[in-house]
Amino acid sequence: MVRNALIVGGGVAGMSCAIMLRRAGVEVQLVDLDPHWRVAGAGITITASTLRAFKTLGVLERVMDEGHTHDGIRVCTVDGRAIQDVKSPPLDPGIPGAGGILRPVLHRILSDLVQALGSKVKLGATVGSIEQDREGVSVRLTDGAEGRYDLVVGADGIFSTMRPLLFPEAPKPQFTGQACWRLMTARPAAIDRRHFFLGGPVKCGLTPVSKSEMYLFLLEHVPDNRRREPHEQPGVLRRLLEGYGGVLARLREELGAQSRIVYRPLEGHILRHDWFKGRAVLVGDAAHASTPQLASGAGMAAEDGIVLAQELERAPDVESAFRGFMRRRYERCRLVVENSLEIGRLEMAKAPPEAQTEIVARSLEALAAPI
Repeated sequence: MVRNALIVGGGVAGMSCAIMLRRAGVEVQLVDLDPHWRVAGAGITITASTLRAFKTLGVLERVMDEGHTHDGIRVCTVDGRAIQDVKSPPLDPGIPGAGGILRPVLHRILSDLVQALGSKVKLGATVGSIEQDREGVSVRLTDGAEGRYDLVVGADGIFSTMRPLLFPEAPKPQFTGQACWRLMTARPAAIDRRHFFLGGPVKCGLTPVSKSEMYLFLLEHVPDNRRREPHEQPGVLRRLLEGYGGVLARLREELGAQSRIVYRPLEGHILRHDWFKGRAVLVGDAAHASTPQLASGAGMAAEDGIVLAQELERAPDVESAFRGFMRRRYERCRLVVENSLEIGRLEMAKAPPEAQTEIVARSLEALAAPI
């Protein structure tokens, strides 16, 4: 029986674990290294399976109200002319086909619920050391605090502190050769769903994230992983958007020092063995970080929290719960990581769009299956 748990990391994975474990009656201590518990980034695209996970967590209504949900994708030419509407595959009744939301808004929705359910939240610290025995885990935090727990969950992201503590030989995340640009901007009424613009030199599109905002995403092949200083980003993004028409042409001309741009090199990894050792387990990006091609990173993180709590409730002991968790999570997360990376390779090789969309369609169909 698990009476108390320490969750290391207050992102989507950690908060999802906290929500589900509290509902199962577990005392939860959540620690996050950021003293202000902020979230980096701009907006995210949300798939139907991710929205299903948000429904299980109990936040779907707020996500729909404060974000933007819609059906399918509008495919456009480089000059902005619509050529096809791709419908979302049906999922459960009441689950929208797709959506988008600002990262800080999603963070606020989840953190509100974490605190409402009674988790203790400690900021400005992470795990410094752990010692395990058959009965529990003794933890020392980086601020000197100590605690004893039945369970420790490492949910501290792609550059996890917990991962090397549990698995010192685990390989580090690898740069993929791509970087993702995101530009936050006002949303015209015509952008009522996700838009892709095909046939140009880069892959780019638009995702609505609220009643009034959207973000532009653009994937660039950057084999040398060069640094892009903030002051040069508007000029570089302007060059990358040359040749695009319609709303993208307007966005290109408006770029300047005031533009809300987020630039991030893309890395990915998956642990190819059990994600647990003793009474400690890794979830989310700490165990399996994907690139954004399938828009499923947040969904996989949320599902991890749901499945971990379910397995802990039904299993006779922690090890059995962890093994049940791995049976349900490994192949699903592997599919997301590997297929996202493969789509990225096809993008960099300038493969026909059909080759890329076939993998997307096949992956989304697999993710529509129950978790």
